Amino acid sequence: MSNTGRLNPQQPAAPPATGVQGVQQPWQPPPIRNIDDTGLNAIAIEDLALKICYFGGVLSGQKVAELIKLPFVGVIDGIMESLKRKKYLEVKGQTGLGEAGTQYMITLSGIEKAKEALERSQYAGPAPVPYTMYMEAMKRQARGRVQATPEVMKRALGHLVLSEKMYSKVGAAVNSNKSIFLYGPPGNGKTTISEAVGRVVLGMDIWIPYAFDVDGQTIRVYDNVNHEILEGVDADLPGRQVGVKRDPRWIRIRRPVIIVGGELTLDGLDLIYDPIGKFYEAPYQVKCNGGMFLIDDFGRQQVRPRDLLNRWIVPLEKGVDYLTLATGRKIEMPFNVLIVFSTNIDPKDLVDEAFLRRIRHKIEVGDPTPQEFVEIFKRACEAKRVPYDEPGLRYLLQEWYLKPERKFRAVHPRDILDQLIDIARYLNRPPTLSQDLVDRACDSYFVEL
Repeated sequence: MSNTGRLNPQQPAAPPATGVQGVQQPWQPPPIRNIDDTGLNAIAIEDLALKICYFGGVLSGQKVAELIKLPFVGVIDGIMESLKRKKYLEVKGQTGLGEAGTQYMITLSGIEKAKEALERSQYAGPAPVPYTMYMEAMKRQARGRVQATPEVMKRALGHLVLSEKMYSKVGAAVNSNKSIFLYGPPGNGKTTISEAVGRVVLGMDIWIPYAFDVDGQTIRVYDNVNHEILEGVDADLPGRQVGVKRDPRWIRIRRPVIIVGGELTLDGLDLIYDPIGKFYEAPYQVKCNGGMFLIDDFGRQQVRPRDLLNRWIVPLEKGVDYLTLATGRKIEMPFNVLIVFSTNIDPKDLVDEAFLRRIRHKIEVGDPTPQEFVEIFKRACEAKRVPYDEPGLRYLLQEWYLKPERKFRAVHPRDILDQLIDIARYLNRPPTLSQDLVDRACDSYFVEL
């Protein structure tokens, strides 16, 4: 998108919206009444509309507005009229009442103009917001997180069996809003703890744009895999003027929790340029701004752990990240991300002590105690609708844990009961903690390495 007419980076930001008695209201997308409010120039929007008409065939003015995510009245109506005057579009009919129902088709000269625009960029989606607007929105929304307290942590992790010590460690780590290193044997809930914290403790929802523009370069932020859109959100926004709609280029989502594993590379942490489409896809840490970025199986990536930690030193210390465009220009991005490293590998085999010092909180998620294991098993029985039987559990513990000196894992109760249910279904029997079903389930679950 062209940068002519973008918001002036030197202009002071608008004062925060306030409500009753000067209480600051949550950030929300500003209203759009005309083209100037978009922060883009008319030529850039015309190019986008032409590309959409080129791919879409005959489209109504309202449909073009819906695809570009800009209001028809005050913005797209003028754009369509301008394209018609320039003979890039022609009227083909009418559906419904008013100008919004006018149907347009691209002309031969319009096709040539669209091809020129497509040579610069094949992006033909929602109009981007200016970079300065994106930066301001992310900074304002960084203050919307919930402070972790014992009550908040119980609400987030109450469905798990954890010690009070673990609640305290995780709560303090979350409040740091920096980095967390979770380590310990597999199957004890490191990923589950991280996800639960991300869904509850990160706080209120957040607005993100479909895309933003940096000097004519479009960077796409939203994707339907990592972002969950909240529907029907306009009614509860405070300070809304009657009849004035918010900027539809912004969508309200749950604060993102993005999980990556062994597939993570250093290239995936920078802007991903599509040489054919000639636009960018935002990297993981931009897509989860305001949320949590969980690097699971840390140490099993194709990149060395040392290199991966080096990549986060500046963002973690300064609160900003620097990304590089294909032109070589570096842009500053807000970095309001809680990074969680989760690993089953012994920390001393991954990095040295100097590097671990740069990670704020190190938390070992160890094996459950026998009492905790029993409580987990009881909850699993209730969740799986398997009648809890104390003699059956004693038999399980004696024969399959104490005798072989097997360690407890928090995931075992769920997995063993799943095995037991599958076997009982095959035998056409109700699932119970009988000795024969327990033996069959454990025999097909445990493997001696």
